[in-house]
Amino acid sequence: MPKLRVHNIAISVDGYAAGPDQGLVNPLGVGGMKLHDWAFATRAWNQAHGMKGGEKGVDDKMIAGGELGIGATIMGRNMFGPIRGPWIDEDWKGWWGEDPPFHHPVFVLTNFDREPIRMEGGTTFHFVTSGFASALEQAIDAADGQDVRVGGGPTTIQQYLSAGLIDELHVAIVPILLGSGTRLFDSLSDGPPSLVCVEFIGSPTVAHARFARIDT
Repeated sequence: MPKLRVHNIAISVDGYAAGPDQGLVNPLGVGGMKLHDWAFATRAWNQAHGMKGGEKGVDDKMIAGGELGIGATIMGRNMFGPIRGPWIDEDWKGWWGEDPPFHHPVFVLTNFDREPIRMEGGTTFHFVTSGFASALEQAIDAADGQDVRVGGGPTTIQQYLSAGLIDELHVAIVPILLGSGTRLFDSLSDGPPSLVCVEFIGSPTVAHARFARIDT
């Protein structure tokens, strides 16, 4: 049965997955890009974005593992781009350039209708106005037997965690303090339901905690 997975979601040691004041200038909020320096340095990240070079090791292994067996991705509108409200400028096709790194269907949660956008490399953005459960149903169907990834941001991940739908969760804990922004676990007073830590491993730059569903 296909799984719903979250991979490489980075948080600061004070729990923030994005800094304050997200927008066009600071898509991950002020200071938020520092959460992903470890990922940008890996060989797997560079390959996924059409670049050469990069480091091997634990971080590279975690990035590469998050790509295996994924047939569709779900993301929130903020992860797609900074535009709010109705789609006034439909020339905007997301943060990801003409050849996004997904290469499969991507389902974007939004309150405003928009026609699908077909990009180079096999990525098609579908805009879902019927809620996160509907997006999951569509993504599972589109994944054709493979797993579905929730790409982010933190608010989108929270919805699926709160509903107990996440099967695997990989959190990268980065040794920085952001002080404010958006926390990953703010709405989960009792912790992620049915998830236990099955792996905890560190590199010189980040600690990786991987959780998996343990049904009782």
